[in-house]
Amino acid sequence: MNLILCLMRRNAYFSRLRRFSAARSDIWNDLMPNALPSSDACARRAALEILCLRDPVEKAARARALYESAFRIDTDTSFAEPDSLPGRPDKPELVAPSSLKRRSMQSDAGRAVLLHALAHIEFNAINLALDAVWRFPSMPQDFYRDWLKVAAEEAYHFSLLTSRLAEFGHVYGDFPAHDGLWDMAQRTRNDVLARMALVPRTLEARGLDASPPIRKRLAQAGDHASAAILDIILRDEVGHVLIGNRWFRHLCDAANLDPHPTYARLAEQYHAPKLRGPFNFDARRDAGFDEAELRALAELDEAASQKPAAPL
Repeated sequence: MNLILCLMRRNAYFSRLRRFSAARSDIWNDLMPNALPSSDACARRAALEILCLRDPVEKAARARALYESAFRIDTDTSFAEPDSLPGRPDKPELVAPSSLKRRSMQSDAGRAVLLHALAHIEFNAINLALDAVWRFPSMPQDFYRDWLKVAAEEAYHFSLLTSRLAEFGHVYGDFPAHDGLWDMAQRTRNDVLARMALVPRTLEARGLDASPPIRKRLAQAGDHASAAILDIILRDEVGHVLIGNRWFRHLCDAANLDPHPTYARLAEQYHAPKLRGPFNFDARRDAGFDEAELRALAELDEAASQKPAAPL
């Protein structure tokens, strides 16, 4: 009975995925026939509408379609914030990070839990990118184009991961998850400089460090299909963190601020998580961290390695 139920849920997922993916450039007509943006529609307003969507497959499809469309970008308008952002499904259940148990990747069940956790991160990343587009007015047009691109690529990652998850007999929402990424978005909702400092340059940059060891363990378990998805995600995430670095430094330059002490101040003010190694220095360098920042991370690594081991 459990196998039949899993197969039914998997088939339902793929049916929805095909329905949303097949539309491609006509996706607005297929999914929102009464709300198709006109040629002068604002991409920032459209990003807010997509952010409000609760269905994750629909949200991912529309985020990709929005980036591929030629919408006008109104940089000046401030939009009223709707209640209950972001839109998300009833599941997964959101719990404290400490209550999420790690499982071995040697089993199908353990890899399914991992794929679900990664899909949840990517779903939140779609929301974060869309939120940056609509929330912060008076930025250059390239700022909005950059974050629309990020939203589209995060949506692609989500689709890859949920398709792979379906091959294990599961759908997004089957396992509990935590809300750490969106929590930082809430803290920085009134400060674009803090958002650029602490979401792409801190939380997403941690993914650059975490991805290679996860990929290695997947490959060791013989799951090369999932490992290949991690390769795609790491490649794109380097670009996303680079975008965060670009706009963080742009804002610092505009305000005549030194980026290094400014980052330290914002990390303390907004209670950002402490940085912990091991760090992926090559990926971080490609993502725009300067040599002074990389030296500081190397010093953190060195200090951690010299701490005495905890007693057994």
